[in-house]
Amino acid sequence: MSLSNRRRLVGTLLVTIALLVAVGLGAGLGLALSNTDNMSLSLRSSRLQQHLPTEILDRNGRLIDEITGVNDHPTISLNKLPKYIIYALLTREDQNFFHEGAFSLRGTFRAAWNIVTNNYFSGGSTITQQLAGMMYTNRTKKTIVRKLKELWYAFQLERRFTKDQILQMYLNAVYFGQNKYGIQSASEYYFGRPASDLTLAEAAMLVIQLADPARYYWLDHPNRARIVQHVVLEEMVQKGYVSQEQVDQSFTDFWDTYPYTRPASVAYGSGNNSKAPYFTDYVQRRLEKDLYGKLDYLRDGLVIHTTLNLNYQEIAERDMHAAIKKYNAIYQRDVRRTFATVAPDYIPVVHLLSLAFNLTSVDQVDEARKERDALHYYLHDVNPSLDVLSTTFGLEPVQIATDRAHFVRLNNAEKTTVEGALITLANHTGGIRAMVGGYDYNTSPFNRAVDARLTEGSSIKPLYYSAAISSGKFTEATELYDGPVVFFNPDGTAYRPRDFLGQWQGHVSLKWALEDSINVPSLEVLQGVGFPAAIHRISEMLGMSKYANNPSIFPHVYPLGLGIVPLAPINLARAYATFPNQGREVTPVSIKWVQDRRTGKIILEPEKQVFERLRLLGSKAQFMTPQAAYVMINLLEGVVTSGDLWQTAYDVHGWDGMPMAGKTGTTQNWEDAWTTGFSPYFTTSVWFGFDKHGSSLGLGLTGALAAGPVWAKVMKAIDAGKPRIPFPKPATGLIRVRVDADSGLLPSADTKHTVDALFIAGTQPERFDTQSEFQQSRNAEIIQKLENSPAFQGLSAGAQLPPLGGGQPLGGQSLGSLGGGQSLGGQSLGGGQSPSGGQTSQGYPKSPGRSAGAGQPSPSATEPNGSEGSAGGGTGNAGINPLLN
Repeated sequence: MSLSNRRRLVGTLLVTIALLVAVGLGAGLGLALSNTDNMSLSLRSSRLQQHLPTEILDRNGRLIDEITGVNDHPTISLNKLPKYIIYALLTREDQNFFHEGAFSLRGTFRAAWNIVTNNYFSGGSTITQQLAGMMYTNRTKKTIVRKLKELWYAFQLERRFTKDQILQMYLNAVYFGQNKYGIQSASEYYFGRPASDLTLAEAAMLVIQLADPARYYWLDHPNRARIVQHVVLEEMVQKGYVSQEQVDQSFTDFWDTYPYTRPASVAYGSGNNSKAPYFTDYVQRRLEKDLYGKLDYLRDGLVIHTTLNLNYQEIAERDMHAAIKKYNAIYQRDVRRTFATVAPDYIPVVHLLSLAFNLTSVDQVDEARKERDALHYYLHDVNPSLDVLSTTFGLEPVQIATDRAHFVRLNNAEKTTVEGALITLANHTGGIRAMVGGYDYNTSPFNRAVDARLTEGSSIKPLYYSAAISSGKFTEATELYDGPVVFFNPDGTAYRPRDFLGQWQGHVSLKWALEDSINVPSLEVLQGVGFPAAIHRISEMLGMSKYANNPSIFPHVYPLGLGIVPLAPINLARAYATFPNQGREVTPVSIKWVQDRRTGKIILEPEKQVFERLRLLGSKAQFMTPQAAYVMINLLEGVVTSGDLWQTAYDVHGWDGMPMAGKTGTTQNWEDAWTTGFSPYFTTSVWFGFDKHGSSLGLGLTGALAAGPVWAKVMKAIDAGKPRIPFPKPATGLIRVRVDADSGLLPSADTKHTVDALFIAGTQPERFDTQSEFQQSRNAEIIQKLENSPAFQGLSAGAQLPPLGGGQPLGGQSLGSLGGGQSLGGQSLGGGQSPSGGQTSQGYPKSPGRSAGAGQPSPSATEPNGSEGSAGGGTGNAGINPLLN
């Protein structure tokens, strides 16, 4: 905002304030005075006790949850609260409360100045005005008359009650966020202790919730809340309320011991009876953001019509809960098995080395193990009892120690407990049909479906592949190379990607590269597109355009192409839904409309607002042409039919004619497993992993093997009964052409393997392949040289060449078959035929590692550098004569 605009705004605000004061002291007071005789200042007759619960309904009218503001504790006296709670409240909300009356001209000017200077938000109303507004006015009306009534009732409160009584009423009635009214309820909810035991930093954190609980809820926005909390604490020091030492110690204790992913509702037993608890929490946060200051949704009796389908939600929760339970059992079994195998041999060797070489520090490994066992016993058996005792008897030093220990235990659990998340969107509207944020909301309410910051592995590849298709430089038949390659980042550093177990496929098509999630060819695509264009496409599809220029989120380095962007499942779901939505932006929506229960009037229509925004964006919301989107659908269908997700069809006994497309993702050290995919109706993203880095799911729980089966079950179930329709295909602008399967060019007379490929019109090949003649000539020359070599001559005397690729020795066989594609030692050496006799995907020749063991799953896995590829039953290129590549 420019200085002139700010001055203009300040002037406007000052004029408005002056008018309010003038009118308030004139006709407005007379109007309000007419109601004085009928006014009751008793809290029993105030609006605080006249409220209706709010209903949250699914899209079919089924009740998801009923919510209301909770003040489930008796009134707490002001003299039972620590003084610093009062000081924090006055510092934040009304610094001159004890020195001024019901109205503060200075506070109003301060609020105006904070708005103009973009300082942290603070209101202009006094504490008395806020209390009067809660008690006697309809705060849904933003009118001058309403403000005048509020001011009049504030004057009456000041006349009838002392300042201490007003503060007590306020603290026992004001809204602190998360459905909690009154400081006693809020303190128990957030911190598990009565308000009389709040620490200085906790008091400051509660007070800043009063301005905007959606904006400053520290579990959603820790950095934002931390900054404002510190501002309030430092102001308290400046005013002499507390010492700097008190502030520093309390502030440090707060942030050192409180885990971001554990709301107090879980830590201290406040349950949730919602049929979709993570979704209910998500909707409430949206309401607090959209309605704050307009409606009190916890008391005004609203009906929230949402996009959720409870039938789909029940399916998603059932399958996710079963999978998380199963994967935790597998993970714990593997950990125990590994330790049982290694420890008995490892520890004696360490002892021996320590004695032989006097390495005392090494010898401490057994002691360290004992310490870990003791720590585990303390954290899980002793600390919970101490926590109860310290709370019961008010032992604050012990309470701080138990809080720290509790944090350590949770921190360890976040590294060793497998969690999961799922979200399903309607392709064309963005409506959220199902949301699972974790295994159990009452144990861990952190919503991983929308709030997590996870790395996605190869799931990111289709996003920049779409930019490549849109550019016209690449087609699904473009020939790429998979082999040892060094990529140089813009800063000059080298990056050497690897595929699974160091296997290389040689020359592959773009379609093959995406189906098998081969890394080096994918990075060639990224290189061809360029970082600016790739990041622009990735960020807009993920709904993260505002971070496109943030190098910490979208760095210009090649690992970006293997999935290092921090995101949540909801980001991937909206990105993939763009493809079946014909390349147009999909914005997730949770609320269709909000209705007043008393009048039936619709007061808010978030879904309609989203549709209108997209309409106004016009071509800016079209991320790619419908033709490019359809080519990407064709590529991702290949992943399901013959790529990393081909096994999912067997998992669900076929798709019953419903088209499916998708992609897997597995991150560094197999920490995260993803599958995101879509039908013509819905897009679902599934994730499994850990809340904190440091553990591995293992080779058996990759994107294809862990997330893939759950994705398949959910997608088949929610699509059951729907008409089997194809993906939307543009009527024009696409063309299918038969091309050489190896080169992607038009086939020549000598081409042996062809395939139908889909192209955007104008990008199809126009020249013929001439490589096949060259390859045949080269192979014949190589074979002739080998046959004339002394080693081959020795075969006539009964000598045997070493087997190629682990097959049988050649004996006295002729090498002439090398160019003809016949099986040699169990490996197909040039003809493109599968050693098992199976067909290759879409006509494209695959490597032996891809085709070997037809009918068996080809698990997807990842190298420690984040690469993902096929871990099938074959041996990749090991055994293929490099001279014939």
